[in-house]
Amino acid sequence: MIRETIVTTVSADGVPHIAPIGLIASADCWIIAPFRPSTTLENLRAVPYAVANHTDDVRVFAGCLTGRRAWPCVPADHVPPPRLGAALSHAELAVIRVDEDDVRPRFHCRVVHTASHAPFQGFNRAQAAVIEAAILVSRLSFLPRDKVTQDIAYLAIAISKTAGDAEREAWDWLMQAIAAHYAS
Repeated sequence: MIRETIVTTVSADGVPHIAPIGLIASADCWIIAPFRPSTTLENLRAVPYAVANHTDDVRVFAGCLTGRRAWPCVPADHVPPPRLGAALSHAELAVIRVDEDDVRPRFHCRVVHTASHAPFQGFNRAQAAVIEAAILVSRLSFLPRDKVTQDIAYLAIAISKTAGDAEREAWDWLMQAIAAHYAS
């Protein structure tokens, strides 16, 4: 199982970094597998802690992929990286083992603390569509254009039928990113 989250890490200098990452469920831990090269990878090597932030604001996912990374954070309870201020809940993680890989090293993390901050009111189909579109945007450099076009056409149905203002804004950011990618 992969759970789509917003992961916060910090550099050796204490600079926070926010990134959407699918955490991989393992029998006894969560696995963070960032692609090389990435700031998340560098940060986990320097400061082996992370926070998995669970949010229903899909603008954070879309924003991180389109250059909008200035989301408010607050201190975590037990680890150096901060948590997302808008998180409904979060899990603080400590790296316990690293499996090296040329493409995606796997950082096995144990949960050291969890907390809930607000109730989860449920997802609408547009939120799920934005998450799927964000994943497509993160892979534009290696997915065939016709697959991206076909998938976006299908996901747009959910946007047109169920999106609120936040989902429309996130969708627009992602569509701008796709257009810019193919224009270059």
